[in-house]
Amino acid sequence: MNSIRKISEGHPSRSNNRTACYDYLVVGAGLFGAAFAQQARAAGRSVLVIDKRDHIGGNVYTEEVEGIQVHRYGAHIFHTNDSTVWAYVNRFAEFNRYTNSPVANYRGALYSLPFNMYTFNKLWGVTTPREAEAKIREQREAAGITEPKNLEEQAISLVGTDIYERLVKGYTEKQWGRPCSELPAFIIQRLPVRFTFDNNYFNARFQGIPVGGYTTLVENMLDGVEVRLGVDYLRHKAELDALADKVVYTGSVDAYFDYCYGPLSYRSVRFETEVLDMPNFQGNAVVNYTDRETPYTRIIEHKFFEFGTQPKTVISREYSSEWRPGMEPYYPVNDEKNSALYQRYKALADQEAKTVFGGRLGEYRYYDMDAVLRSALELAKTELGKEVVTS
Repeated sequence: MNSIRKISEGHPSRSNNRTACYDYLVVGAGLFGAAFAQQARAAGRSVLVIDKRDHIGGNVYTEEVEGIQVHRYGAHIFHTNDSTVWAYVNRFAEFNRYTNSPVANYRGALYSLPFNMYTFNKLWGVTTPREAEAKIREQREAAGITEPKNLEEQAISLVGTDIYERLVKGYTEKQWGRPCSELPAFIIQRLPVRFTFDNNYFNARFQGIPVGGYTTLVENMLDGVEVRLGVDYLRHKAELDALADKVVYTGSVDAYFDYCYGPLSYRSVRFETEVLDMPNFQGNAVVNYTDRETPYTRIIEHKFFEFGTQPKTVISREYSSEWRPGMEPYYPVNDEKNSALYQRYKALADQEAKTVFGGRLGEYRYYDMDAVLRSALELAKTELGKEVVTS
């Protein structure tokens, strides 16, 4: 894209002229920022998109390694029941027919995810849905939990002790960095249990991955939009704000206000990526390691997202950790304490006349990709009115 420029950190603006020359400054070139920018440009508005990273796409960024599209920031599988959002993304990329069917590895034993008849047969030797239902009901009743007080009790009350101990406990504790007995029950509203042999993890009408990777998708969304990379908005806020009439900010809301009430909590993820001189390492795109002893949560084998046949393969091990300043925030910790803290920041955000906050970090909430896009399109509709085009 000719409109994407990587520029020096010390020179974020086009000139020293401080008169606004764009209708919108979009901070962040991820899905939210790209969708809003695309809609604004389609409505005839002038837009500048900036990003602190040296690439577009945010956390869905993919890069080619050994002919394989590698998801640098973890696996992203697009799935939605929203036909409008599905039509929207298909304007900018062709999607393949990838179906998410992860495998769980518990101390060397392999189980199908989501929990289904293959899982129950492996656990208990049952062969019929009726037998599986009876086994889960028996374990739930034996636990005698009527009002779950924490995540552990909530999970057992939903799926019984065997599934919880082997397939939920260790993975969840690694993911959140604390015992399940200390995590709030509301983190798990439900667990996917199927009394069929269906290995499709998502209950979604539409599912797939952009052919050629997510970077191509976002690049096409930003076609014709001016993009500047390597620009730290918060370091040059006044100078950059002066370039536009309005700002759409997708970074961390607490960072925007200089952590004046203290930092919100996030979980971060570290990736160890390897190129292996073999065509097939684990036989599946996603394998979760659900025991507590294995330090990583899962291994991603990227080639299988696009049914690759390359002679080499690329894998990434994912390690979950507590976020600290300077690290990349991934998942908001939406417990009661942090939710209350976010409300204080939101009150400040609502008072910002020129800036609109959006996306996972700007709104401090976990979003699936389709929900991110839906939110961005709704904001565009509010901002731009009837000129907006969504399909």
